[in-house]
Amino acid sequence: MHTDYFTKLLEDDLKAVVKPQYVDQIPKAIRAPDRSVEALIKGRAAMQNFDEVLDTLELRHILDRDVSHLSGGELQRFAIGTVCVQQADVYMFDEPSSYLDVKQRLSAARIIRSLLRPNDYVIVVEHDLSVLDYLSDFICVLYGKPAVYGVVTLPHSVREGINIFLDGHIPTENLRFRDESLTFKLSEGTEEYLSDRSRAFKYPTMEKTLGNFHLKIDSGDFTDSEIIVMMGENGTGKTTFCRLLAGAIKPDGTRKVPDLRISMKPQTITPKFEGTVRQLFFKKIKAAFLSPQFQTDVVKPLKLDDFIDQEVKNLSGGELQRVAIVLALGLPADIYLIDEPSAYLDSEQRIIAARVIKRFIMHAKKTAFIVEHDFIMATYLADRVIVFDGQPGIDAHANTPESLLTGCNKFLKNLDVTFRRDPTNYRPRINKLNSQLDQEQKLSGNFFFLEDNEAAKTS
Repeated sequence: MHTDYFTKLLEDDLKAVVKPQYVDQIPKAIRAPDRSVEALIKGRAAMQNFDEVLDTLELRHILDRDVSHLSGGELQRFAIGTVCVQQADVYMFDEPSSYLDVKQRLSAARIIRSLLRPNDYVIVVEHDLSVLDYLSDFICVLYGKPAVYGVVTLPHSVREGINIFLDGHIPTENLRFRDESLTFKLSEGTEEYLSDRSRAFKYPTMEKTLGNFHLKIDSGDFTDSEIIVMMGENGTGKTTFCRLLAGAIKPDGTRKVPDLRISMKPQTITPKFEGTVRQLFFKKIKAAFLSPQFQTDVVKPLKLDDFIDQEVKNLSGGELQRVAIVLALGLPADIYLIDEPSAYLDSEQRIIAARVIKRFIMHAKKTAFIVEHDFIMATYLADRVIVFDGQPGIDAHANTPESLLTGCNKFLKNLDVTFRRDPTNYRPRINKLNSQLDQEQKLSGNFFFLEDNEAAKTS
């Protein structure tokens, strides 16, 4: 197969289409006179799947919109759709899940898999390991030194490939490419910090109307050393909830939110600062940046030394994300609101970022509210979860905080998806739709497992 591929490539017989990594650059690149979503997708459609693509990727309601007016998630779905309707021999998708919520990630995975035919190739770069797992038939692991060199392994089966990546060791070549292995043991480091229930803060039942969007929030509480992850589709009010807690917007009526110091890492990061990363830290978080504990717990593990003296405006997406996490954690606050910390980070950086946030919140005895769509990261971080449900963009509802197990079960039931745990490193794995395990778990109501009792039923 491999020699055949390169021969075809040389003979120019293969047509390849690519979905680029940074979808926010797409509107600038489009030169067509009619810039509506419908015209751009229809203009490329060469297969019989136009309607299926529109329905699966939920593009119908934005067909008449100009691409320059699309949000990040809409641009991503538009870009995936544009590739999927074309007739080609090779389809390539670079990070198809950025900006998408869990439900949209799985829909995107299904439509990408629908492109498989006996004589074509589908190649995907993806950092969300549960989506990668769901999507792939084979996995090539890439290792090396960023910006210096990279090595691609031979294809492995999905489970083996992801486990090699997490383990940092390739058994067939007896080669270790990372010092430590990455695992998802949930209880890691939490026993020693039992949260102090006597210091619980409460927030009341609230409602907020923004234009045509209405959000109802059930009352809840939170304590020191606790991470609450917000789970829900895009447009169900997670960011609005953050802004209500932060006091940036007021709830409807006379309800008051407790007055607490808040530090917030926003979802989108725009580098306006003139100067280097080091100068930015000195200006914004000097005390934390000079503290040895903060250096050891936060700055060093996120490997900021690699670009500490670079100009902020020249940083890549992943570098900016790490700078934003450090800035948010460096401000003294009672509550840290962190919106999508995994965007633009690779799989390894995601796990490290999750560990950094968890350790910081435990040591500092603070509370974090986190919005995260990478399911593996979300379950690793969460002590409790708030599930957001309802109609995206219209009428949504935030439940009261609940345990990881009941919250994930409620959330996954809405999505009609079940997870099992890998017995080697405990990472959550999505069951293939309608597989035996998927049907069994749905019947018993266990959409998400915390126990390791399914080790016997591994795939």
